[in-house]
Amino acid sequence: MPSSSKTSAAAKPSRYCAVVVTYNPDLTALLKLLGQLEKDSDFIVVDNGSKNIEELAASIEVYSRCRAVEKMDDNIGLSRALNKGIAWVKEHGYEFVFLFDQDSRPGDLFAQGLISALERASKFSSKGVAAVGPRIMNPQSMKQTPFKLFNRLLGRTNRRFEGLRTEFKADFLITSGTLIPLSIIDAVGPMRDDYFIDNIDLEWCFRAKARGYDLVGSDASILYHAIGERSDHPWVRAGIIAQHNPSRSYYSSRNRVHLYGVDYAPLGWKLRDMPRFALKALWLMLSSAQRSSYFTSIRRGIRDARTLPK
Repeated sequence: MPSSSKTSAAAKPSRYCAVVVTYNPDLTALLKLLGQLEKDSDFIVVDNGSKNIEELAASIEVYSRCRAVEKMDDNIGLSRALNKGIAWVKEHGYEFVFLFDQDSRPGDLFAQGLISALERASKFSSKGVAAVGPRIMNPQSMKQTPFKLFNRLLGRTNRRFEGLRTEFKADFLITSGTLIPLSIIDAVGPMRDDYFIDNIDLEWCFRAKARGYDLVGSDASILYHAIGERSDHPWVRAGIIAQHNPSRSYYSSRNRVHLYGVDYAPLGWKLRDMPRFALKALWLMLSSAQRSSYFTSIRRGIRDARTLPK
């Protein structure tokens, strides 16, 4: 598991560091992300066994604020890669960590915007803020994703956090772009290694909320990010439904069915997600040219959910 690092006390002027997890990324998109991070944040890259890792590393290490490239021998999963990155950041004395997918693009002054949002929200949080997430903008449709609350019938989206102008209450934040104080990792715990790739953020957010911490969404920073794979289907382009390949559908099905059985997942989310999952599975198995593969993956995922410990 070779890695390269250029961290030193003199080279670490920041309180925060970003973790970017890669797996056979599009190099152009990745370098755009890193170039934007370079403007206001230190960062490390944890690579999950990309075939072109040496080419990637040579391109990544030219950035002055790249602190390390951690190279995994094979794909250990997003959750384990995130945990390795978080552990590295904590070990090297930072206070906060940002988490990023390889295909996201942060807006200008991204890091400082979320740090300021965390400071504002923390003044009104009784136990503490577990994480702050940016406003997500779909780069295909330019549609904003609302910050959602699950255990409400009315006023479920974009409810201001204690009257603040740009901060909102949330029950869930997607992984990419999220800011987490490292002290919260000690209190809530790391990402679940056995989830591998999907619903990692859901599970961690539910765990944090169950322990009494707040999650906050903020308009102080924008992240351009498409959830799922690109598609010409109008529902996917509009952000109504996210589409993944059959392999990803296995993990998505397994992990969300597992979450239906844990007591810290919000009842409101379970009641809404169960019919949504059933409809999405039916749509994939009826409309996709890969319907047989989707059927097999989803069925295996539902079956294997019971193998994960609660």
